[in-house]
Amino acid sequence: MQLQALTVPARLGGRVGAYVALTKPRIIELLLVTTVPTMVVAERGLPAITLVLATVIGGTLAAGGANAINMYVDRDIDRLMKRTRHRPLVTGAVTPRQALRFAIGLEIAAFVLLWTAVNLLSAVLAISATLFYVFVYTLWLKRTSTHNIVIGGAAGAVPVLVGWAAVRDSLSWAPVVLFAIIFVWTPPHFWALAVRYRDDYAAADVPMLPVVASMRTTGVRIVRYTLLLWALSLVFGPVADMGLVYDGLALVLGGVFAWFAFRLLRRQTPQAAMQLFGWSITYISLLFGAIALDQLLRSGL
Repeated sequence: MQLQALTVPARLGGRVGAYVALTKPRIIELLLVTTVPTMVVAERGLPAITLVLATVIGGTLAAGGANAINMYVDRDIDRLMKRTRHRPLVTGAVTPRQALRFAIGLEIAAFVLLWTAVNLLSAVLAISATLFYVFVYTLWLKRTSTHNIVIGGAAGAVPVLVGWAAVRDSLSWAPVVLFAIIFVWTPPHFWALAVRYRDDYAAADVPMLPVVASMRTTGVRIVRYTLLLWALSLVFGPVADMGLVYDGLALVLGGVFAWFAFRLLRRQTPQAAMQLFGWSITYISLLFGAIALDQLLRSGL
């Protein structure tokens, strides 16, 4: 009896963990890192905590649903890749029908929450990101084009628009530049990871750039996007009327990113690619942290 009593919670915990895994929590963390600082800039200070919570929860639900649909669609190729073969739909922890129902439920909940607790614009933007991610990236580009992550990365840039719309109920050039920053950051970030898992993508017949192009070609494109990213981060300063704290940090952070990119081009090794990948995550976290810090200091908080 005691063993049985211990087994039931363990099974329940495993099932809950499987559903959480469907949402790809690590990806959601990056989305939230960009949303909240954007809200701080839009407010020129700290927004109401209730608004932040509603926006963050709604965005989490929308992104989680999109990721779950992505896993539903890609369950066939996930079986072929070492990096993804332990995902819930591959192991059988969750059935495809359960995963799809769960994902749709998350999207409905996200739209309702954002519409009722935030505003209609933020709700529409969040759901539009899901539709783009599912239909344009997952169903169309991912398996057919080397530009898959370049165009598909737009979905991951929408949360900054959601954050801005949550505060202003409108859009302007400042969030558009932030959108462009995430959009341009995505290719070098993802291509660096794809270098490390090139054999995985090749086995699944997914034409990520490192699979169909040489390391040099991949490195050159990473450098180009990194330099464009650096420029956009500096453009955001005057467009959003940022202060010296942001401008200085954007200059330094972009310089470090460029150094890692040129280092990868020179060395052309998976180790250099993963070091760039690691820095890309640190970069986007620190850049948006600088955005929030700059505004909070200027507002006297």
